[in-house]
Amino acid sequence: MGARKAVVSGNPEYAHVSTSYVERHNLTIRMGNRRFTRLTNAFSKKVENHEHMLALFFCYYNFCRIHQSLRVTPAMESGISSRVWGLEDIVGLLESDLEKAA
Repeated sequence: MGARKAVVSGNPEYAHVSTSYVERHNLTIRMGNRRFTRLTNAFSKKVENHEHMLALFFCYYNFCRIHQSLRVTPAMESGISSRVWGLEDIVGLLESDLEKAA
């Protein structure tokens, strides 16, 4: 654990510089994943459980969920995937990882 100081420079497009993009993404994560709210039964006390749930959430968000503004998934828009994934595909990834570990 730690922090590093680094100078980051560049030429950003100022039309795209806004905290509202980050705040909207944070809201999407909080609303789609109830593990962050302590008053629910799904609240995680272990950091590992948070990490695993976030990995599943982002996999679903980027590969399975069709976004209204894009009309496709972010993975399809960026050229990573040619189709919308189903939950079966994510489970298949998890199963293949378990087989490799065994």
